Amino acid sequence: MHTTKILLAVISPAIILSLAFFIPSKINNTKINYADKAQMIQSDNIYSFTVKDIKGNEVNLKDFEGKTLLIINVASKCGYTKQYSGLEELYQNYKDRGLVILGFPCNDFGGQEPGTNEEIAEFCSTTYGVTFPMFDKVTVLGDNKTELFDFLTANKFIENGDIKWNFEKFLVDKNGVPIARFKSSVKPDDKELIDAIEQIL
Repeated sequence: MHTTKILLAVISPAIILSLAFFIPSKINNTKINYADKAQMIQSDNIYSFTVKDIKGNEVNLKDFEGKTLLIINVASKCGYTKQYSGLEELYQNYKDRGLVILGFPCNDFGGQEPGTNEEIAEFCSTTYGVTFPMFDKVTVLGDNKTELFDFLTANKFIENGDIKWNFEKFLVDKNGVPIARFKSSVKPDDKELIDAIEQIL
């Protein structure tokens, strides 16, 4: 009996120590390497889509090939509208390294983007000094969902499902592949967002 207890006392810590080498840490297991993910998935991308800018001109998203994109559904009368300021700062800080922010006005949530394209452009410019590209008003819900947002919300690379509110953010790599999706509450200076951007610039 005493021998059994001694063996257990000696063996048990050794077994526990051995198992530790086979159990990944929670931190390492939850950390996403966006650069590695981008290399794995380069077949489906956003470059087949054509959209209109806020002045009504057609823009082929392939024009942004080689750029890191942050695509956002925006609104002028939302509690998150003040994020325009942070987004412009983010754009200024990283545009020389290849980041482009694309703003798509949307009136789907609470009627918080009721204005015309001209009114939206004027508001963004005079109130927040926005210089990043702005686009034609889109629909991101229902049967009339804009094709680009249909792709962004229903693809095999990131979290699927309808956009929940204004200022959701979709990070797209240099190959046009969606890499990550961030909720409205994630601010432009949030560390998680910044880290994801820097990994794929």
